[in-house]
Amino acid sequence: MHKNILKVTEIVKQLSGVEVLYKVSFEVGEWEIYGFLWPNWAGKTTTMKCIMGLITPENWEIEILWDKTLSTQTKSKIGFMPENTYLYKYLTGREFLRFNGKFFWLKWENLEKKIEALLEKVGLQEAGNKYLAEYSKWMLQRVGLAQSIINNPKILFLDEPMSGLDPIWRKMVKDLIVELRNEGTTIFFNTHILADVESICDTFSIINRGNIIVQNKRVKDLQKSLEDFFIEEIEKSNNSLEN
Repeated sequence: MHKNILKVTEIVKQLSGVEVLYKVSFEVGEWEIYGFLWPNWAGKTTTMKCIMGLITPENWEIEILWDKTLSTQTKSKIGFMPENTYLYKYLTGREFLRFNGKFFWLKWENLEKKIEALLEKVGLQEAGNKYLAEYSKWMLQRVGLAQSIINNPKILFLDEPMSGLDPIWRKMVKDLIVELRNEGTTIFFNTHILADVESICDTFSIINRGNIIVQNKRVKDLQKSLEDFFIEEIEKSNNSLEN
């Protein structure tokens, strides 16, 4: 049985005086593809930001890569692709990846080889010398994905990684996620696209209105479609909260 590479215990977070996360707890096993599912305004991005230390909760215990302090060494082993990010539009694709790679002290020769391999992996080799200002939304998604794995992370956080992609490139990203898992990377990704979770995830949790309503459910243990299961759990949760 795999060790838990991420443990989240009772995160409580307030935004503008309103509590948006209520004792959020779950665990992610090493070498898993873990889906974090949600309806709108559920608290999924806030949870991810708390885990990565981008915002500070009111109460929490988070252990990532067996470290409770989120040290610099631990951060160097984390990859992150936010849902919306600012990319330096007057850098080319290659320059953007080179800029990000230098944060991890990669040797020049190794970095250049890595950049070419990543551009090929995400289908942007021919666009590598174009400015990011010329990239379409789906091209920006793919170069963002490339930068998130430039350091060969042990755990990779993806916030809506397939948003805006057509079916062909969604399939490419899913295949890449599976490939990364097979190479030893744990993947944690937020999504509301249930078919993607059903096809590639090992485990998932569901958050609704800041509450974890399904925790660490194995996809293979479902007795019905994930869509039916998800809708039933959300309806039960909403009825419970309203009563």
